[in-house]
Amino acid sequence: MSDQNENITRIELDGKEYILIGTAHVSKQSAEQVKQVIEQEQPDSICVELDKQRYESVVKGSNWRDMDIFQVIKEKKATLLLMNLAISSFQKRMAKQFGINPGQEMIQGIESADEIGAELVLADRNIQITFARIWRSIGIKGKMLLLMQVLGGVFSKESISEEELEKMKTQDSIDSVLSEFSKAFPRLKKPLIDERDQYLAQKIKKAPGEKIVAVLGAAHVPGITREIQKEQDLQKLTKLPPKSKAPKIIGWSIPLIIIALIAYTFLSNPVAGWQQVSSWLIWNGGFSALGVVLALGHPLTIITALIAAPITSLNPLIAAGWFAGIVQALVKKPHVSDFEALSDDVHTVKGFWHNKVTRILLIVVFANLGSTLGTIIAGTDIVRLFINNL
Repeated sequence: MSDQNENITRIELDGKEYILIGTAHVSKQSAEQVKQVIEQEQPDSICVELDKQRYESVVKGSNWRDMDIFQVIKEKKATLLLMNLAISSFQKRMAKQFGINPGQEMIQGIESADEIGAELVLADRNIQITFARIWRSIGIKGKMLLLMQVLGGVFSKESISEEELEKMKTQDSIDSVLSEFSKAFPRLKKPLIDERDQYLAQKIKKAPGEKIVAVLGAAHVPGITREIQKEQDLQKLTKLPPKSKAPKIIGWSIPLIIIALIAYTFLSNPVAGWQQVSSWLIWNGGFSALGVVLALGHPLTIITALIAAPITSLNPLIAAGWFAGIVQALVKKPHVSDFEALSDDVHTVKGFWHNKVTRILLIVVFANLGSTLGTIIAGTDIVRLFINNL
């Protein structure tokens, strides 16, 4: 049985009472409401929509100075880190507009648990597992669309009124947002929303005590209200899906086809063969270098992308952006001050390009995107020249 009142959802299940507080992550009213509800209800447990990693970040702050930028590039995490910073940027920009720290309602939940002696439950799934399940489920096209969507949202200068922010916490608005969200990225909704609803529901359900308060992003409340009625398999929800073999097959097939077409054309018409090689070098290296230019890379970094892209595009195990990023990190090595300034610099588009850390990440991503675009254009031209010389 459930009873809904504005942003509060009450559920009676198996002799326990669950009070779900639907919050907006940058709303003053949300943080104040969390404090008020917990003081009134005096629950046995307080669940917050955080995992251990984000809990430590909220409590201690993001310890960026410990980040090894070279390791980030080598482990192919530059794009995910850039997206993470971009999402953080959007939240912090909204928070700055309303004069409240992002995640203040979660901080309030943590503080209130300590004040009343309630058990604190970190109820969300590990963020790295969520990112991994998202990344492996949306394909190459989905990754590019998602990246553009996230960066586009960050670089937009549109502001939002606090009234509009509060409207996000109504059930009708949430259903509408999720409906549009699933239309744009149907594969993304499952790991980002649906699976986390299931995980959160089970963690809340198993929280100790007879009265549990859960502090949640409003978008999760409808799903949790539904999923808490069922038993969820947490082991299944935290298992990483196997990597698809398709990207690897495609990754090796394209360069082999390109090499085969050029080799065949050379045998029948060396002039056309050299045209194919020139097209591959110019388009692939040129667009990758252009990406580095757009990211304001050092001249040596631009040259690195120009030389590396035509070679790395023939080997799916390496990428032009990695070489460009490493060269940029060597010639414009980030200082401790750059890592410490990350939290502030990601507030603005200018900050993303000004900070040496985020500029390296932009170089990696833009160089790889440029190389991909160059591969498509050059590959099309190579096929055209091949057909013309049959």
